[in-house]
Amino acid sequence: MADIDEELRLDAIEDEKEMQYIRQHLPADTHDLLEASDIYDMMDAIVEYYYESGVLEAEGEYVDIDLQAVADYVCNRLEQDKCRKYHPDDVYAVVEADFDYNDERED
Repeated sequence: MADIDEELRLDAIEDEKEMQYIRQHLPADTHDLLEASDIYDMMDAIVEYYYESGVLEAEGEYVDIDLQAVADYVCNRLEQDKCRKYHPDDVYAVVEADFDYNDERED
């Protein structure tokens, strides 16, 4: 079993891969507007949504995830936490790319 430092290091590497995937799959105009830190903040809010909505506890092979609901949550959460407003289309593009990344990893 890996120690906590090793687990944190591996998580950071995986987060970096996910962030890079998302950046590569964003429309050009969204890509130019968002820094890596913005995407990391959105990734954290996406995971928070999944925990709070119960999606992670759903049983069965197929879970219907409303990406617009996720994007709306992320917009609201980041506006509260970061006092920064993101355009909903930009957030939706990040949510969609994040979903695609995780979907590809499961295959």
